[in-house]
Amino acid sequence: MPGIEVWSQFDHDPRNAAHATMRASDRDRAVIEGVLADAFAEGRLTRAEYDERADAALASRTLGDLVPLVADLPVAVSTPATPSVVEEANRAYVTERRQALWGFLSASIICWVIWLATGADFPWPLFVMLGTGLHAGRVVFMKDEIIAAEKARLEKKQRKELRRREQED
Repeated sequence: MPGIEVWSQFDHDPRNAAHATMRASDRDRAVIEGVLADAFAEGRLTRAEYDERADAALASRTLGDLVPLVADLPVAVSTPATPSVVEEANRAYVTERRQALWGFLSASIICWVIWLATGADFPWPLFVMLGTGLHAGRVVFMKDEIIAAEKARLEKKQRKELRRREQED
């Protein structure tokens, strides 16, 4: 379970080969340094090993440089190298946004065509646009909240799957 929490802190999972050549950020280096500090505190690394790896983490340029620094620690093997939770949450948001905007446009166009075909008196399609527009606006303006909720849902799903696997073993 600690592995899920560690790898989800990255915007791009460094274990994924497609991300290995991406530049590491200060935040990415800090995550690995935190893992190393925890391993040192637990007695998994000697002071010399910790110093050497921490220096290497600070000097790393790419995400791929960070993974070997924790490869022999329990956090490195706790979850398989799948697309990160953050990436999946972002993809889910993009899909939800696309569906909300498509719902707004398609319902609006259909209603305005019917309005024109039936005599164009009271502009009732505005009510449809208001209803579907409110939903589309909510999705667009609440991006961070929607992504955070999806991320929490995916992390919960991963923890549940991990517990299920541990019970099978």
